[in-house]
Amino acid sequence: MKYRRFGKMGWEVSEVGYGMWGMAGWSGSDDEESLASLQRAVDLGCNFFDTAWGYGSGHSEELLGKLLKANPGKRLYIATKIPPKNFTWPSRREFTLDDCFPPDHIEDYVHRSLKNADVQTFDLMQFHTWEDSWIEDDRLIKCMESLRSQGLVSAWGISINRWEPWNGIKAVRSGLIEAVQYIYNIFDQNPEDELLPACQEMDVAYIARVPFDEGTLTGTLTLDSKWPEGDWRNTYFVPENLTASVERAERLKPLVPPGSSMAQMALRFILDNPMITTVIPGMRKLRHVESNLAVSDQPPLPAALYAELKKFRWDRKPTKWSQ
Repeated sequence: MKYRRFGKMGWEVSEVGYGMWGMAGWSGSDDEESLASLQRAVDLGCNFFDTAWGYGSGHSEELLGKLLKANPGKRLYIATKIPPKNFTWPSRREFTLDDCFPPDHIEDYVHRSLKNADVQTFDLMQFHTWEDSWIEDDRLIKCMESLRSQGLVSAWGISINRWEPWNGIKAVRSGLIEAVQYIYNIFDQNPEDELLPACQEMDVAYIARVPFDEGTLTGTLTLDSKWPEGDWRNTYFVPENLTASVERAERLKPLVPPGSSMAQMALRFILDNPMITTVIPGMRKLRHVESNLAVSDQPPLPAALYAELKKFRWDRKPTKWSQ
């Protein structure tokens, strides 16, 4: 496992981290399997774990707490997210700070998350939705500074709406945050235009989420893919999105290098960008942990392949289903 500097915080975090949504927010989750997978990741050198109160109403945070207790001698960096007060994802332009993150709500959920994980401090606390206009509200700034000064939060970050990379640049340039979490993958390359350069300029860490485009870039989806009732993917992979995504994924399959998988190629594409701090694939099974973490030890993609993958950039705009 290779490690990268986490922006101005200076932490050395694994370049392949662990996204914990799937073990609490998707169907088919099993706690015993999840904990075994988390432990395997630690054993293989992963030290950055990203969760949220919204993943199972705190259940994912509880699993993280169990992992920490099982590894008392290891430095694991833990990140979570505060849900918006109106529990609406994604945010919308008309939402105010009082709609989503009034100071009392922030304080309440910071304490809830600390209790769930049974820790005194979270290394990174993130806002699970974001509007750049909120950074101008002094109440938000004072609340963030207060919780930091109390030692409850070491660093602050934002999680930006899907396909809105511009809606975080003001926060990055404000100097008030230490990390940005946003999509970056073979399809979603638009952060390279402004967001990633701004993060580099301000020494803000960049956490790349959704590396597989919610599963499309693993190469396992088909036009007939279906999920159990209540599974989040049913609302994302509406026919309009599923058809277009699968068509693009099929064109990628012939490019997968021998001895690799499409998912590994997708991860390697992300890691070949030096402006990425860490990538957080969602993982529930041991075989996924071992396969994904092994990418850190693989060499960069051949220049010709990387250049070909760059042509798959897909600029999309938010829709009713792109939550």
